[in-house]
Amino acid sequence: MRAPEQPYHHGDLRAALLERAAERLRLGTVADLSLRALARDLGVSHAAPSRHFPDRQAFLSALARSGWERLDAALAAADPGADAGLRPRLLALGRAYVRFATAEPALLELMFAGKAAGESHDGPGLSGPDSLVEDAQARGEARAGDPGELATALWAALHGVAALSVSGVLRGADVDALLVQTVDALLDGLRPR
Repeated sequence: MRAPEQPYHHGDLRAALLERAAERLRLGTVADLSLRALARDLGVSHAAPSRHFPDRQAFLSALARSGWERLDAALAAADPGADAGLRPRLLALGRAYVRFATAEPALLELMFAGKAAGESHDGPGLSGPDSLVEDAQARGEARAGDPGELATALWAALHGVAALSVSGVLRGADVDALLVQTVDALLDGLRPR
């Protein structure tokens, strides 16, 4: 006997699928994600997700974009603002980034996977350092130069600390101390000469 097909009706299935996928990623990997299993978890038919995501790649791209939005929000909430000065801002953003990375390692990996990211990401998570450098240059805290290039170096360093914090390489190390050392080294390089 065949089970009756489950109805499609769901308040916001697209958002629910992305949220449930993020929950599952906290316990597994991208390879473990199945739209059928997610549909089953949410009590809808296995075909219902196709109304929002034509294929797995579209779903993974949307999940990566959702991750960027969450990271952007976390960084924006952590930023104490231009008046705080460059060092406190870098430390706050670095700490927020490390918290996100350690809470969402598989999602972060997906966000940086070119095949999943789809189009480029231009949200605050990547443009935030540009404005941070511009503010620091205007205040005389950072040397002159292309803010985008300087911001890319900042972003790379902060991402490096976050990636190391989830990789297992830093077993027993004080990640916050490493972050402080990294920020201080970056500030030395940014200091006006």
